[in-house]
Formats: sequence, structure tokens, C-alpha cells
Amino acid sequence: MKEEVKKWIEKAKSDLNHAKSSFVNKEFDWAQIASQQAAEKALKSVCLHREIGLIKVHDLTILAKKVNAPGEILENCGLLNPFYTASRYPDVQEETNEELEKTAAKDAIKSAGKLVKWCKEQIKT
Repeated sequence: MKEEVKKWIEKAKSDLNHAKSSFVNKEFDWAQIASQQAAEKALKSVCLHREIGLIKVHDLTILAKKVNAPGEILENCGLLNPFYTASRYPDVQEETNEELEKTAAKDAIKSAGKLVKWCKEQIKT
């Protein structure tokens, strides 16, 4: 495995671990963005592995389509995409409560976990 690919997938795994730790600490917004970031970095590792290059976008669906990801992965991307904007711009967040945030964070971690796992399978050599 190329060193650059390895760095990206390792960072993705680290971000996923950060998401899980944030969830335990009831930092649900951080769990959501860390999940999105884990997925983004994992997909970028596949792009690099397949010699597509580093695509500098944050839209997970675009990245997933570039690597011909299956439908389930595209669905996970759709769930995770909104967290990129919502975490950075408080004025776009809807009014919510802790239970909804907790559920969203749990779903984000689950989706990111599936995505990171799929990406790891793609870059095995």
C-alpha cells in the first residue's frame, strides 16, 4: 500500500475513534462531524489508491461516485453529508434537543463505520 493511501486511511480510522469518544462524552455535534470527516478521508484514500488523485471536495456522494461505490455506501454518504455544513455554521442548524442529537450522532457513527470498513476493503493489496 502506498504511504499516502495509508496516511489517509489511518487518519480516517482516527477520526472514527474520535467520533466514538465524542459520543461517549455526550459531545454529539463533534461525533457527527468526526464521522463525516472519517468517511471523507476514507473515500479519499480509495481515490488515491485507484490513482484517481486527491479530489478536494467535501461532498461524500461525489467522492463515492468517483470510486463507483455501491448503493449502500452512497446512502451512508447522503446521511453524513449534512454534518459537514451543520457543524461549521450554527445558523444552518435546526432547533433540536439532546435526544435528537444523540440519535443523529449514533447514526453518523454507524454510517461512517460502514463506509470506513468498505474503503479499507477497497485498498487492501
